[in-house]
Amino acid sequence: MIYTFEDGYPSDYEVKNTILEIGRRMYAKNFVASNDGNISAKVAPNRIWCTPTGVSKGYMTDDMLVLMDLDGNVLKGSWKPSTEMKMHLRVYKENPKVNAVVHAHPPAATSYAIAGLPLNRAILTEAVMGIGEIPLAPYAMPGTEEVPESIAPFVNTHNGCLLANHGALSWGKDAMEAWMRMESIEYYAQVSMYTRGLIGQANELTCEQVDRLIERRTNSGITTGGRPLCRNCGPDGSRACESGKFCSCHPDAGGTCSCHAGAQQSCSCGNGSSSLNSDEASLVAEIVSGILAARGYR
Repeated sequence: MIYTFEDGYPSDYEVKNTILEIGRRMYAKNFVASNDGNISAKVAPNRIWCTPTGVSKGYMTDDMLVLMDLDGNVLKGSWKPSTEMKMHLRVYKENPKVNAVVHAHPPAATSYAIAGLPLNRAILTEAVMGIGEIPLAPYAMPGTEEVPESIAPFVNTHNGCLLANHGALSWGKDAMEAWMRMESIEYYAQVSMYTRGLIGQANELTCEQVDRLIERRTNSGITTGGRPLCRNCGPDGSRACESGKFCSCHPDAGGTCSCHAGAQQSCSCGNGSSSLNSDEASLVAEIVSGILAARGYR
């Protein structure tokens, strides 16, 4: 039986070809190694085509793909789906507007996931408008129900997340959007590494600048993505001048705020640059150095 064009969904042929193309791109860009990663996309409200387990995403063929329902039952295909399809299925169930999911291990984003650092600073206009902040899902044992539980809180509010000590996950209205978001996550991570790890400084956008970017993002139809931390925001994401947090910064005191309420909170001061603390800076610099060395740059 061939399922095609149900309720406005793309055909089996189109979805399968797109999955194969994304797999080739994923492998060519070193977002996965060996048989890592997985891709899925809907062809009906309750049916998805997905990648098989144990196969390099750069060398998949049409006959390897598997048709499943959202309960995890295999409807068509002789190959087994990956156990990581559990997190794909959870994304679809949490947010029915999502039509495709991509999981990969891009080096820079995965390095942030290993370091336990989310991508949540407002340093790149394209990131704020396109994908927003990328939160960190807590560590979960791959292939278990722990993984779906760890990502569930972000599916309706964000466009992707990092998986602690594992990799990254992105989703979208179709397979190509989910893939493009994965590319954007990795680019965001690379720029964060270079500016904060190698250069040691990143001039963050102000809250007013972020407001305007999010307004443009919303007007373009993207209603998810969260809010990256901006220059004059407190660590909880609220503006330093709101909620009684009237702070005055002292650059010569390490960038801490003297709040009227007597609380201490981090603050970007002076020229609006943001720096990691010494431990974070050393960690990011070490990660960047390792990645550059692995790619042949000394």
